[in-house]
Formats: sequence, structure tokens, C-alpha cells
Amino acid sequence: MTDARAILPARTIWVLSVTYGAFYLCRTNIAAALPGLQLELELSKADTGFMLGASKLVYGVGQLINGQLAERLSPRRMLALGMLGSAGLNLAFGFASGLELLAFVWACNGYAQALGWTPTMRVASDWLDPAIRGRAVGVIGTGYQVATALTYVISGLAVERFGWRGALQLPAILLVVAAVHMLLTLQETPSHRRDRDDAATRVPIARSILLTLGNPALWLLALALGLVNANRYGFLDWGITHVTEVHGGGIGKAAFEYAVLPAGGIAGALAAGWASDRWFDGRRAPVLVVALVCLAGLTLAYRGAVGLGSLPTVACLFGVGFVLFGAQVMLVGTAPVDLARPGTQAAAVGFVNFAGYMGAYAGDRITGSVADAYGWDSAIGFWALCPAIAALAMGLLWTRVAPRSAG
Repeated sequence: MTDARAILPARTIWVLSVTYGAFYLCRTNIAAALPGLQLELELSKADTGFMLGASKLVYGVGQLINGQLAERLSPRRMLALGMLGSAGLNLAFGFASGLELLAFVWACNGYAQALGWTPTMRVASDWLDPAIRGRAVGVIGTGYQVATALTYVISGLAVERFGWRGALQLPAILLVVAAVHMLLTLQETPSHRRDRDDAATRVPIARSILLTLGNPALWLLALALGLVNANRYGFLDWGITHVTEVHGGGIGKAAFEYAVLPAGGIAGALAAGWASDRWFDGRRAPVLVVALVCLAGLTLAYRGAVGLGSLPTVACLFGVGFVLFGAQVMLVGTAPVDLARPGTQAAAVGFVNFAGYMGAYAGDRITGSVADAYGWDSAIGFWALCPAIAALAMGLLWTRVAPRSAG
């Protein structure tokens, strides 16, 4: 008999996609605020890298902690706390002044944001069979690509109308609306599993930590995600500033150009999940290797395309988004859930994401310092090197696959 979970639970996937996607309203909006913020407060790129890096550092630690908590606490409550907390902190950021206070508030926002993904994957792991997990998490991943694209547009227009603080205020209001929607619509566990044993009873926290840290496959995924995130946040955090400096014009124009990056990501997330399910029988590594090699090449191509004008830039960014987010969605969700030990799926996701955001933290610091010292070409060269190394790590997992459900 076919496992009931092998049928895509469309309503749950939709709610998870919208809910987690909404977190990005109050995360990627910082990109549109940065040029005005830097100008008003006279911040260098290294200063900005410090502020952005602080958020990534705290986000990563939050993923590690919340991965364990998500095995034990209500995902709905964790999601609500993260969404409402992030909205409030975005509003507070607009009133802050001085680098240290800005870094503190944005770091706190990093922890609030870290309350999003691990409970989302906890719900997903309860609902989804490995046979359809790649496609389903790919669909969930489109939510934050759509939200990222919308956030670039919304925050870019808000900056032109209300100044850089508008990029924080309007997304905060929308995130509160999304939190209410989640509380009204999310069903944490399918009806046929509501009588399951509590995860904390099945896997005590000490054993969960040991099972997670003692899993070599997760360390490879963690290394790869750290490198991918250094590339990813190079584009997400610094891209609008880069294009504005090279092309000139307003923030709104650059934000519209950069909105194509997550648009490509939507297609990439869906294609990568489908390909790994259909062509590789659930093996994620072959798709990851191809995507990461292409990402390294397209990042170098982007460095040249920006100098040729808006159309080549947009075309290249679409390709970057396709392979970047195709790989990233698989690394943050599908692959760690696949390769986790039983009862530790959310913990595995938290650990891999912790390492991923250590890479994002280091990437922000390196990008800011290198761009100040050697210019944008060198910084973008660093972005390209990262996925090339990640592809080598993923090659070591070429044959690994998740065990199928017993049915």
C-alpha cells in the first residue's frame, strides 16, 4: 500500500511556503536600506560587513539551538515568536543610530529569524515521505524566493518614497499579517500521526546532539552550505549596493534588477528537487555538484556582465539565482533531513544551517574588507571560489540517499 505521505499534502506545503517566505520580508529588506544608511551614518563597507556579519553569527547560533528546540516545542509557537519578534526589531532598527547599536539590533533580528526554518522543517519532516521530499521542499523553497523578489521591489519603492527607514517599516507590517495567517491555518502534524510519541521522549537531547555531531554526512553538508552562503549573501546583501555604484541611478532601479535573482531561484528550487527525485532516485549530491560548478562560473560571468549594462546583468542574475537557490534549498532542507539519523531531522537542519551562517558571517566580513581594500572585482572573485570548493565536498556524497519509509 502506498504511504499516505507519498501524496503531496498541498495545503500544508502552501502554508509552510507562505509562512517561511514571509520571514524574508524582514531579512532581505536590509539590502535596499544599506545605501541610504551608509550615507547618513557615514559607514564604510567594513563597518557594514561587521553589522551584517553580527546578524549571521547570531542567526547561525540560533539555528543550532532552535534545531534542538524544534524537536520538543510547538512549531506554531516558535514561528509566531520569530515572526512577531522580527517585525518589532525591524521597526526598532529604524530608530537606532551608531554602528554598535545597529549591529546589536540586527543581531537580535538574526535570532528572531532563526526561529523560522527549523520548525518549518520539523513540520515538513512529519508530513513528507522521502520519495517526494525533494519536490515538496523545492516548492516550500519557492516561497522565500518569491518573498525575496517582492521584498526587493517593496523595500526599494519604500526607500524612494520614505527614505531608508521605509525599507524596514513596511515589511514589518506585512510580516505581522503573515504571522496571523500562519496561526489560523497551520496544522503541525497529519491526523494519522497525532498520536506519535513526543520527539523528546524518543531521542533525549544529549543523544540527539551526539547523533547529529557524529554524522559525517552532515559535516560535509555543513561545509558546503557555509561556502554557498558566503556566495549567496554576497549577492543578497551587497548586490544592490554594487549595482548602484557601477550603474548609477536610484535604489529602486537596482532593486528591480536584483529582483530577478530570486525569480531565477524559484525555477531552480523546483528543478533541483524534481531532478533529484526523478532522475537520481533521491540522490541529492549529483544535482548539487552540477549546480555548484555552474554557480562558480556564472558568478565570474556576473563580474563582467555588470560592466555591460542592465540587460546583461539581469540575464546573468537570473542564471545565478537558478543554480544558487537550486543548491541552497537542497542543502538547507532536503539533504540534511534525508541524511539525518531517525528522530533528529530538525536538529540536523539546525546544525547544517548553523555552519551555513558561520559561512555567511565570514563571507560578509571578507566581502566588506576585500571590497574596501581591493575593489568589487576581487570581492566577486571570492564569491566564485566558494561554490567551487563546495562542489568538491558534495562529490564525496555522490551515492548517498535517504532510506525509504517502510510504508
